[in-house]
Amino acid sequence: MSSHRQSKKRRYITWTVAGAAVVAGAGIAAQTSMAATTWPAQRTYTGRAFDTCAAPSLSAMKAWHTGFYGAAAVYVGGKNRGCSQPNLTASWVKSVSAVGWKLIPLYVGAQPPCQTGSSPEKITAATAASLGASDAADAVAKSAALGIKAGSPVYLDMESYDITNKSCNDAVLTYVRAFDKALRAKTYRSGYYGFTSSSAKAIANATDKTDLPGNLWYALWDKQNTTTADWPFGSTQFTNHSRGHQYLVNSKESRGGYTITVDRDAWDGPVAITG
Repeated sequence: MSSHRQSKKRRYITWTVAGAAVVAGAGIAAQTSMAATTWPAQRTYTGRAFDTCAAPSLSAMKAWHTGFYGAAAVYVGGKNRGCSQPNLTASWVKSVSAVGWKLIPLYVGAQPPCQTGSSPEKITAATAASLGASDAADAVAKSAALGIKAGSPVYLDMESYDITNKSCNDAVLTYVRAFDKALRAKTYRSGYYGFTSSSAKAIANATDKTDLPGNLWYALWDKQNTTTADWPFGSTQFTNHSRGHQYLVNSKESRGGYTITVDRDAWDGPVAITG
């Protein structure tokens, strides 16, 4: 997935470091102190998903709706988003949802201060909290404008970094907590994309779980379509439909006359509420 928001040079640097159902209230306890009844029921998808840099055309999405994939990630915003999104509009969201697609909102927010390479927006110790809150406000606004409703998840994209660098890791966790807290204040569920060797590990292994994401999308490119067999963290973590697994990247695939390079994901977690 890192290829979707980075230059080729930075992508390779990073890599070296590195059925639907509705479930009422699933995962709420880990995400908010608000009563579960104040939240819309979680929309859960379990199956295979894909993510790609730019949202495909409506025609391509119709052609690709063959049953192999049931969900697609969409990059709703963030200053570090790697591709323009000419197809990603409220009309597109409504149309692909009507076809039967489930959508996974992804926001490419500020990146770690110690991360290799340059990013248009980076976290600092001084700005981590305020930046997390303002980015969350932007993520909610962008999602809502697309017709992605309250109760939906927003997955914050955090690329690889040196989690042994304490000051850097502390700044990232401060940013993530502020982002998640602001998301939940607007009744959007908190999600997080990261690498099992670094950014996801920092979340899963954090001693203080306060305001950390309730849903974890982990990058582990082992080609295993599962969210359980290769789960690298504690068995009691992110249970009850709260996991996604990016298991294969840069897969060039053709369906119905449309060829798209995608990353494959095993999914058992919340997806957008639309329609």
